[in-house]
Order: sequence, then structure tokens, then C-alpha cells
Amino acid sequence: MKKIFKIIAALLLLAVLAVGGLYFFQEKIIFLSETLPQDYTFNYEAAFEEITLDGAEGATLHGLRFTVEKPRGIVLYFHGNAGNLSKWGAIASQFTNADYEVLMMDYRGYGKSEGPRSEENLYADAEVFYDQAKEWYPQAKIIVFGRSLGTTFATYVASKNKPRKLVLESPFYSLERLAKERYPYLPVNSLLRYQFNTAQYIQSVDCLITIIHGTEDSVVPISSAELLYQIIPERKRNFVRIKNGKHNNLNTFQEYWLAIRKELAY
Repeated sequence: MKKIFKIIAALLLLAVLAVGGLYFFQEKIIFLSETLPQDYTFNYEAAFEEITLDGAEGATLHGLRFTVEKPRGIVLYFHGNAGNLSKWGAIASQFTNADYEVLMMDYRGYGKSEGPRSEENLYADAEVFYDQAKEWYPQAKIIVFGRSLGTTFATYVASKNKPRKLVLESPFYSLERLAKERYPYLPVNSLLRYQFNTAQYIQSVDCLITIIHGTEDSVVPISSAELLYQIIPERKRNFVRIKNGKHNNLNTFQEYWLAIRKELAY
């Protein structure tokens, strides 16, 4: 009996540690951010300029604008949860090569962007960058593109505005649902400080929505994207499944590039 009590006590301790770990370290789990010194010099072959915008609570929001000679429009790109624009900027060429300008932002705590982080602030920051894109182009020439974590910000701004289209690469239904699937034994509802409920906002998006997802994605299972797809009205949805694609290698598949070219075509 004494041995059984020891086992139960050990299991309870592990449960407490797991719960505490998820609660106190969730920011480090969700945001794999990397900062950059303010004097960092970006190095990209494509023409670009750095921009700095003001966010709520005195935040400084940093971004890059990649330019082309005869732009057909602009892609507002929201990147994933790791790294910063020193790495993500390389993605711009897939759009500039098709004669689109690209506007990218680093979230608070990423790159040169600074400010207190909250879910509300992050959504508001995304709107600040959409507003900037609107100053340069009419909404009919704005494509909003999100990848992984960035899909929730992309969906949010698309729900509040009228861009030409919304493209979501490896999106998730909501962070809560994703966490429940990964940690089914934890009280996720009461622990998460970030909900990132993409599904809540996607129902208010008026433009065409295209989802691109790998069938073998182990970070964000394709089932999460399929649930999201099901709540989009049929007249404005498209799903591109990349067979054998994973979370970070979709751009190695021809099907991915065919999908991107289709989204950029008029």
C-alpha cells in the first residue's frame, strides 16, 4: 500500500509540474522569437526598405517592404512563430518574382520589434500593417498571406477588411484545440493565455480563401486545417493538399509552386 501511495504522489507531482510548465512557459513554447540589434543590417538581393510603425502601449513595430519596378499589387505576409525577418525575408522572392511588392512585419519580441505582448496587441499590430498596405494600394490589390502562427493574424485582418484574397499556409483551427490534441491530459482551457481562434475570424472573411497544407504535417496536423476549411462557405474556399508535405518543406513540392502561381494570377 505504501508503494502505491508513492506512485500516486509521483504521478501527482508530474501532473503539477506539467501544468505549471505549460502555464508559466507557454510564451516560450508559442513564440520562438529571436531579437536583432537595432543597427542590424539586412542583406537581400531584392530591393527593400525598412519601415517602423507605432503600436499600442508604446510598441515599436519593425517591418520590411520589398519593392518591384512595375508592381501588380502587394502581398502582406505574416510569418511563422520562429526566427525573424533576417530569415523570413527570403520568402519575399516568391512574390517579387511575380511582380508583387511584399510587406512583412516582425511581431513584438521578434527582430527589431519591441513592446509588451498580448493577444489583443498582436492582432492590433497586424491591423497597423494592413492599414499601411492600404496607404500604398487599394484593397483590391492586396493579398494577405499567413504561414503557421501568422495565419491567425492574416485571418484577423482579412475579417476586418476587404483584401483581394487570403492565403493560409499550414493554418490551425485554434490554438486551444491544437493544445488539447497535444496535451489531452491537461486543463488547457484554464491554462492558455493565448487563444488564437482562427475559426472565429474566418467566418467573417468575405474574399476567396485558399488553404495550403501538407498531409504529413506533424506540427499542425492537416485535420486542424480541414476543420477550418469546413466552416468556410463553399463559394469562397479552396484547399490545396500537398501529398507527403510536412510543416517546413512545402516549398520543395511542385504542387506548392503551382498553387502560389495560381493565387498570384489575375
